[in-house]
Amino acid sequence: MSAAHPRLSINQATIKYADLATALQVTAEAGVQSIGLWREPVNAVGLDVAAQMLSDSGLRFSTHCRGGFFTLPEGPERDAALDDNRRAIEETATLAAAGAEGSTAVLVLVAGGLPEGSRDLVGARERVRDAIGTLAPDAKAAGVTLAIEPLHPMYASDRAVVSTLGQALDIAADFDADVVGAAVDTFHIWWDPQVFEQIARAGREGRIATYQVCDWKTPLAADVLLSRHYMGDGVIDFGALTRAVIETGYDRDIEVELFNADIWADAPADVVRRTAEAFGAVVAPHLP
Repeated sequence: MSAAHPRLSINQATIKYADLATALQVTAEAGVQSIGLWREPVNAVGLDVAAQMLSDSGLRFSTHCRGGFFTLPEGPERDAALDDNRRAIEETATLAAAGAEGSTAVLVLVAGGLPEGSRDLVGARERVRDAIGTLAPDAKAAGVTLAIEPLHPMYASDRAVVSTLGQALDIAADFDADVVGAAVDTFHIWWDPQVFEQIARAGREGRIATYQVCDWKTPLAADVLLSRHYMGDGVIDFGALTRAVIETGYDRDIEVELFNADIWADAPADVVRRTAEAFGAVVAPHLP
């Protein structure tokens, strides 16, 4: 097997049912150098143990998923969500310090959808901005970048009221670039008529905290959350998008994040191998 591209990172969601030990093992054994972790598997073993496991693996740490879900109005539930995000910031800093050289302390934020019974989209977006304002000092103190991830508009009601890269950048503009940035995920932004203009803007403003790739293919799954595919299996132009990101000077790891029930049903080692192959064939040719 040819070596995996050095900038490939496996987002742990791609091998969702692998525990942390397995995820680290199959990633390293495939010759992949970096991994993005999720909070649930980390918390299943405890942060200190997870950090030691990551350190022992020799892998870089590219992102932590996820914070956010703070569109609720003022009250105990919102306060609890903000406290949970503070814990996520602490986890991100600890794991980035434990990862190999080149690790990045990036916490991906999924804004959250409309609160139950609400139709106030504008208000929900304002609460996202307010929440990030509340958390920014904590992130700054911890040396963590909050990466606002715009999600495809089909998720606006239940997952993310931030739907475009431009919206994410408008929110981030109130804060230092090393404290609040954006996640550029091909699955969510490929359709946007302004995508190249906004990628260039994100680069100028120093806001691209992470670049994530996977493909879009129709028909979508019955659960549209599980509609991500290996690069090359769908319609996204990875050449144009990847070149646009690289032209901004982005030099970090590139994550593959796949939510797909069929992929999750495969053996984790096989998924990592196939992910590396797809990355090598479809994304790597556009990297310097």
